[in-house]
Amino acid sequence: MMALGGSPAAPGCRKMNPFCIPFAINNMGGALLAMDVGFMGPNYSISTACATGNYSIINAAEHILRGETDLMLAGASDAALIPPGMAGFIACKALSKHNDDPAAASRPWDRQRDGFVMGEGAGALVLEEYEHAKARGAPILAEYAGGAFTCDAHHMTEPHPDGRGVKLCLERALSNGGIGAHDVGYVNAHATSTPAGDMAEYRALTSVLTHPQLRMNSTKSMIGHLLGAAGAVEAIVAIKALQTGWLHPTINLSDPEEGVDMQRVCAGAKQHQQ
Repeated sequence: MMALGGSPAAPGCRKMNPFCIPFAINNMGGALLAMDVGFMGPNYSISTACATGNYSIINAAEHILRGETDLMLAGASDAALIPPGMAGFIACKALSKHNDDPAAASRPWDRQRDGFVMGEGAGALVLEEYEHAKARGAPILAEYAGGAFTCDAHHMTEPHPDGRGVKLCLERALSNGGIGAHDVGYVNAHATSTPAGDMAEYRALTSVLTHPQLRMNSTKSMIGHLLGAAGAVEAIVAIKALQTGWLHPTINLSDPEEGVDMQRVCAGAKQHQQ
């Protein structure tokens, strides 16, 4: 019989790293950062798959809007390029099989797309109350207008064919931000290069944002799908697009899927958006 306490009856426990449990806790990254910079406000982790970065940014903004804090760090990271991570996505047939031409494997909205390419990364934003940012002379790069959360409530991996969850989220985000659909000129799309997901999202976007000036692209065509980090990194890409007016191309999009309006999608070369 083996004792489960801290007694010598479990000698194998001495081989464990004493930091094993602390570093296995999801929010420990934020906790360690808080120790470094002295932040004592809301501090927690969120795990909502590839929406994690978006959830983090919206939640951080809400804390500021409620007056609970003046400044928040919000972001996401993921590092799933390990054998179990690869094997899991291979088993559920989510990854591209374009192994003969890996540079062209991630091809959102293209007829030849057959799955996503895994990537790794991280992104973080500083969100701050406007007057607080001005008082310390912080460079203001963008303004958070509003956001929304919804759930597709349809399938474990595939979106609802008509993108009803995406539509609902877009409509609520516009309402929350107090802006009209015609005010949205650019969308950094999720567009992972999966057969079902790309078009379900595209149909949802174009059914809510109907004006012809809308432009969109997919960062995942160039860096792959960063999983939990995707939303945070692509938020940074969207901010840079707003700052510079330049939209990066969606690469590998040479044979658009039926129904994709190439006047809306930035492909081939970067484009300047007025």
